[in-house]
Amino acid sequence: MWSSPVNQAVIRDLGIKPTERVLDVGAGMGAGTVVAARAGAHVVAVEPTPFLRAILRVRRLGQRARKKIEIVDGSAEQLPVDAATIDAAWAVNVMHHWTNADTAIDELCRVVVPGGRILLVDESFDDPAHPEHESARSARHRDNLHFDHVDPEVVSTKLGTSGFRVHEAASSVFAGRPAKVVRATRS
Repeated sequence: MWSSPVNQAVIRDLGIKPTERVLDVGAGMGAGTVVAARAGAHVVAVEPTPFLRAILRVRRLGQRARKKIEIVDGSAEQLPVDAATIDAAWAVNVMHHWTNADTAIDELCRVVVPGGRILLVDESFDDPAHPEHESARSARHRDNLHFDHVDPEVVSTKLGTSGFRVHEAASSVFAGRPAKVVRATRS
């Protein structure tokens, strides 16, 4: 995921501003991180996988906005970020990896400033309308992969009880792809 229309749409929809400090949860190779840094924001890219952090570090070297990218080891359940320091946060294709959704949401609540925005998107690769449905299905079968089902309503309820005002929680189309989408603002 060097570049992703979903990550590009997330950054656009969040309205990332140059003065903001933002958080890419499960940054991977930095598809969203790079776009947000180019927009001028200071990006904290949280990634638990050493290999992906190494790729992102190399990728950062080729970016004009490299000084705006901070790469850290962590996960949604343990964000290495000070409390109330993040203006906007996102996670793309990460919610199904969360080991404890309650803890992940509590962490987002802890780090996002009042009025800060979050956008969580998990593409629905199981939906036959998804352009990568067949390749994802084949890869899962070949590699014996199973991902937890993400219910946007459950995520929404947890966000609501943790101090967020939820604006959207639905299975819908995002960036032209079937996805589970949750948008919220920190109260």
